Amino acid sequence: MISNRIIKDYNNNGVVVLRNVVPKKWITILKRGLKKNFQNPSKYKCVYEKNNKKELFYDDYCNWNKIDEYKKFIFESDIGKIAQKLMQSNKVNVFHEHVLVKEIGSKKRTPWHQDQSYYCVNGKDNCSFWIPLDEVNKNSSPEFVIGSNKWNKQFLPTKFFGHSYDQKDGEFQNIPDIESKRTKYKIKSWKMNIGDAVVFNFSTVHGAPANRSKNRRRAFSIRFTGDDATYIKRKGEMSPPFPHVKLKKGQALDSKTFPVLISS
Repeated sequence: MISNRIIKDYNNNGVVVLRNVVPKKWITILKRGLKKNFQNPSKYKCVYEKNNKKELFYDDYCNWNKIDEYKKFIFESDIGKIAQKLMQSNKVNVFHEHVLVKEIGSKKRTPWHQDQSYYCVNGKDNCSFWIPLDEVNKNSSPEFVIGSNKWNKQFLPTKFFGHSYDQKDGEFQNIPDIESKRTKYKIKSWKMNIGDAVVFNFSTVHGAPANRSKNRRRAFSIRFTGDDATYIKRKGEMSPPFPHVKLKKGQALDSKTFPVLISS
């Protein structure tokens, strides 16, 4: 299922689309978990857009150890094996899950950003799966700047409300104004069907348009790290914050918070 060509494209482009890799039974289970999640959200739930008090764009994360459906998918499906092949890694750690919902009529754009600068992770062996729980039109699907994983730059995190974090980490720089100079970049997105997944490196620059589909746009994201991943406590705000993690800079992530899923 994961050919050498796919692995090469993932490493070169920083993103790849995998067709029909998540069996329908797991989509059903994840939908059930997502419903449970937002019936009793965590303290991390955030609403980015409302209309007449109706929530249109919102998310939550770090609930996999409290929601059985998420845990079953992570530990019992083949998703970890797929991550291992893409990363070409001996080890796979669970990093965290993130669920995002854009309801019908959501007009807010997810700003261009790079995930790794939010995270407490250094290293290049990592991957994030964006798994739609609804069909997504190409013009409502996440967009990726092809090859941006090779830029070797760290960009200042941007809150989904539209403003940047306070600058505290000296190596971070402002992200380019990609939206107003789209023709300067190779930007790619895909129509997504149930069972598909987009997988991208933490350093790949991406964003997402408004929901122009005729249905909700629910997505389950699961993030993994590989062999070279180590812990870093950034000077500025981190997301997720992981306040209870006691790891030191440079240590492997292996811990109760970031369990080893595969080791070979």
